[in-house]
Amino acid sequence: MPGTHAADTTLPQRLQKSVSGSFHKTALLQKRVRELIKGAAPLIETRERNPIKVAFLEMERGLIELIPEEERPVL
Repeated sequence: MPGTHAADTTLPQRLQKSVSGSFHKTALLQKRVRELIKGAAPLIETRERNPIKVAFLEMERGLIELIPEEERPVL
């Protein structure tokens, strides 16, 4: 939609547009939501408490990425 800004759409609409047809983005969002639920700190300053909304905001800003299991460093 020309002239439509992110503020003009609801979170579900923005989520659908962003991750529609993208397994990678969907997996990224799910992984980050699980991390936030387990107590990870948000990567952005926000009063938002909904982990789905926080993860989506982080993804929109390019702050999170999906790293395959075999590429993760061993702690």
